[in-house]
Amino acid sequence: MREITYREAVREALIHALEEDERVFLAGEDIGLWNGCFAVTEGLMDRFGSQRIKDTPLSEGAIVGIGVGASAVGMRPVVEIMETDFTAVAFDVIINQAAKMHYMFGGRIKLPFVLRTVNTGGGNGAAQHSQSLEALFAHIPGLKVVMPGSAYDAKGLLLSAIDEPNPVIFIEHSMLYGLKEDVPEEAYRIPLGKAHVKKEGKDLTLVAWSYTLPIAMKAAEDLQAEGIEAEVIDLRTISPFDRDTVLESVKKTHRLLIVQEAVNQGGFGSEIAAVVAEEAIEYLDAPIRRLTSPFAPVPFSPALVEHFYVSKGDVVKAAKAMVAY
Repeated sequence: MREITYREAVREALIHALEEDERVFLAGEDIGLWNGCFAVTEGLMDRFGSQRIKDTPLSEGAIVGIGVGASAVGMRPVVEIMETDFTAVAFDVIINQAAKMHYMFGGRIKLPFVLRTVNTGGGNGAAQHSQSLEALFAHIPGLKVVMPGSAYDAKGLLLSAIDEPNPVIFIEHSMLYGLKEDVPEEAYRIPLGKAHVKKEGKDLTLVAWSYTLPIAMKAAEDLQAEGIEAEVIDLRTISPFDRDTVLESVKKTHRLLIVQEAVNQGGFGSEIAAVVAEEAIEYLDAPIRRLTSPFAPVPFSPALVEHFYVSKGDVVKAAKAMVAY
């Protein structure tokens, strides 16, 4: 098997989907002639033409509106909002239209489209270009929310998302685009809503997703060297999230440490903690712990950014304290 980057894995999934189904097309700002802000769609306009790779005006509401309208009449669009922060401009279309139409029309209409967007935290994008808003989307009935943390998952999950009969918010991460992994050349699907136990352990459960997954995995390696066996779970899908896998792990390890990039207040880690508290609190030997960004706008200063996001050292320190509790 060959190694490719997360960016290339996403591109391959788009190519497979475009080749498999003539109803699939892409739309977004600068995705064609300019190859996309993060070069994910590089070469696709030359390969598939401007009828299927559509550069749009700078209007997030219009871009998502293309997804809603085209999917409602039988197409399978994949629309791109350049960064997750900018989805806020299109919240009415996403939350009040896309998420609700299947329900409000009594199931007679389906909206099979994917909204691809990108979290860019970890760099110096500052407060308007670095937010992790997955909890907002996970709060909305009618939306599925997918956040791959590896190249292999990015390809398989995106193809499954494109197969879905209703809207999927597919959140990539700019800090993962360059990471390489073994990825098959052929098309394959990974079921949405199913977590992956990336590493088995008996002393502590680490739950992570997207950019925090490699952080959790590196922390688990360091903990292993100190005799602490951490089980690492990659959620993959935020909504629906695989509560059974998390609960099964917690019942084995008796400790839960949640690692998220988003700010602490109202983050998705709070939902995971609540589910475990409601359904498995009697198995816990230590309080549930969340490691998150602070409840503040993301700073621009590199010195502040270094202390804003969760680090491998933070995870190791918290895990050791929980095991010693």
